[in-house]
Amino acid sequence: MALTSEQKRKIMEAFATREGDTGSTEVQIALLTARINRLTRHLKEHRKDHSSRRGLLGLVGKRNALLKYLARKDRNRYLELIKRLGLRK
Repeated sequence: MALTSEQKRKIMEAFATREGDTGSTEVQIALLTARINRLTRHLKEHRKDHSSRRGLLGLVGKRNALLKYLARKDRNRYLELIKRLGLRK
């Protein structure tokens, strides 16, 4: 269920704030969102997989904390990111 290195590289390139950026808040949130979407699809098929559900809740909590941090530090970057990722409709 993990992302391949090719998928991670594409996400990092798409959300990087500068050349060689692999750890900015935007990149971290985008990677977490990709993992969350993948786990969500998995759980639709495997409804009784409670260990994956618990992992999903942890990822959602971590992403929420990073989104709050970004909203607090730079509101414009936050608004642009949630628009690009399709979060919080």
